[in-house]
Amino acid sequence: MYNKIKNAQIFITGGAGFIGSYVVEELLREQPARIIILDNLVRGSFENMESFLKNPIVEFIEGDIRDKDLLEKCITGSDYVFHMAALRINSCAANPENGFEVMLRATFDLADLCAKHKVKKVIYSSSASVYGLAQNFPTPESDNPYNNQTFYGAAKLWGEQLFRSFHHMYGLDYVALRYFNVYGVRMDTDGKYTEVMIRWLDCIRDKKAPLIYGDGSTTMDFVYVRDVAKANVAALISDVSDEVFNVGNNEETSLKTLLETLLKVNQSNLTPEFREESTVNPVSRRLADNTRAKDQLNFEPTVTLEEGLRELSKWYFERNLIKSRI
Repeated sequence: MYNKIKNAQIFITGGAGFIGSYVVEELLREQPARIIILDNLVRGSFENMESFLKNPIVEFIEGDIRDKDLLEKCITGSDYVFHMAALRINSCAANPENGFEVMLRATFDLADLCAKHKVKKVIYSSSASVYGLAQNFPTPESDNPYNNQTFYGAAKLWGEQLFRSFHHMYGLDYVALRYFNVYGVRMDTDGKYTEVMIRWLDCIRDKKAPLIYGDGSTTMDFVYVRDVAKANVAALISDVSDEVFNVGNNEETSLKTLLETLLKVNQSNLTPEFREESTVNPVSRRLADNTRAKDQLNFEPTVTLEEGLRELSKWYFERNLIKSRI
């Protein structure tokens, strides 16, 4: 198969982020001529880029995707673009105006510039949030997106539709990937929007009872970050365009089971405490149907939940050990 990546110039928004940094590492295996990363380091970090920041073909630019002139400089001459920069779901809810500027206006500018500069293909990071509470489990891409209640999900769906319209108006090739619950090494460990499994690792570290809000029956489809990065590369090298694909692990895991697995891999005998759920969660289930990604992108996840949690735990405790010595 022809290697599209070899000797290509690739631009990545959010390339210093959790998922973006893994995409960079996957792309480097295929010998691109140049990778340009634009990131404002609000969610990304130099630590995430440690393995490739000194690579001579990688150029990191600290900047914001809302800066259209800077965005155009990065896109000019690029063969392919990965659009991964985004705010978190809770950040969009806390400041919808900021969410609009980052998630909608900047995405429009990026699509417009990609069409102007004849970019060969865009890979757009979307989200399973577009479904809200899905109609079917496993959830196919054909499920309607009208149960979503979040600004974030609405913005991601708008991005999908934007790229679809640009494909039909201007011939801009793209693939959108709907990520399910991504986790793994380099995920955020600090801050207001820390993931639940990091809070539970804090409890294991401190030997405190981990908390479960509700009865623990809420389910998610946890997909390891390295698998998500591979799905991105698979979407780029395929000849598929104007399509949307789920990226999940095809496994429905309850919060109770997630905690049990996390305790198991850390050989912990802590017992969870159940608390009353303080907010109504309109999305009580997540389970991806990856059939289309398997058939059209030749993508299948390979990392089991237990393997992924073991890697995450090892990284978390090594990181804490280093911090304690500083």
